[in-house]
Amino acid sequence: MPKPLKIVIPMAGYGTRLRPLTWSKPKPLIPLAGGTVLDHLLNMFRTVPGFDSAEFVFILGPTMGDQIQDHMAEHYPDWHVDYAIQPEMKGQSDAFWQARQFLHGPMLMAFSDTLIENDFSFLQDDAIDGVAWVKPVPDPRRFGVAEVNDRGEVTRLIEKPQDITNNLVVVGCYYFKEAEDLVAAIEEQVRRNVNLRGEFYLADAINILLEQGKQMRTEKVDTWLDAGTLQAILETNQYLLENGRENTKFLPELDQCDIHPPVFIHPTARVSQSSIGPHVSIGAGAVVSGSSLKNAVLAPNCQVNASTLADSILGQNVTVSEFSGKLFLGDDSVVNQ
Repeated sequence: MPKPLKIVIPMAGYGTRLRPLTWSKPKPLIPLAGGTVLDHLLNMFRTVPGFDSAEFVFILGPTMGDQIQDHMAEHYPDWHVDYAIQPEMKGQSDAFWQARQFLHGPMLMAFSDTLIENDFSFLQDDAIDGVAWVKPVPDPRRFGVAEVNDRGEVTRLIEKPQDITNNLVVVGCYYFKEAEDLVAAIEEQVRRNVNLRGEFYLADAINILLEQGKQMRTEKVDTWLDAGTLQAILETNQYLLENGRENTKFLPELDQCDIHPPVFIHPTARVSQSSIGPHVSIGAGAVVSGSSLKNAVLAPNCQVNASTLADSILGQNVTVSEFSGKLFLGDDSVVNQ
């Protein structure tokens, strides 16, 4: 019997670039376009062959991992999910090492702040040892890139190249035909002590695989979305709403409201006497009255009254009254001007 596909998502990082939202929740649970970053990440795998029987592996940090487990239990109760803990932030390869007991057979992985629009169905018939998803960009120097030969095979991965002649940026999504090969390469990486300032990067482990003769090719993506910074969350929210995640056509009649699509308003939210949109997501149980919202994300159970907000993200249970401007607020915050 063939081994089930493993879909692995490392999410142990502290999410410092998303503070204050990540003071009280892990970054995969940041609100985004009617769900969370994690919800959209999981949805992107639905074209994977064998998705219904795939087994997920989440690599969590030493704190707040219970929130991820609670979210999965509530929203995906029938999914097979194994959890591993990375007790210290020693890099990407170390995260996979902590999960090694679960890594057997074919494996697909993506970092938790990587969202791509891609059809994974080709994996059904692809016999190559590995695939790295890439996107050409004008200036790749702040990313990692894949160096390829004339047959399109990856020869090595290069972190933060010094020039722009090779612009195939790796987007943080990989496939390995045999997860055990990656685990063995990580073990060799640690033995050689290949690290940068104490962190073991996955690119170095993949380079060891390539040294050993494993074959990897690239797969280009047209759309690569980032969920790693506050500004990126807003930009990704805009894209998702413009590409099928808005629900304007299904909204009930709202009390004295002007709706400017695209927006997502949860069916349990209450919105009255307000101007909403464009590019606004309002979560479950939120209450908005007498306000104007543009380019904003409101997590569940927010309350916004007599306020004008733009370019803003509000965490859960936030209350804002009589405020005008831009806000990035963590859970349970109160602004009353």
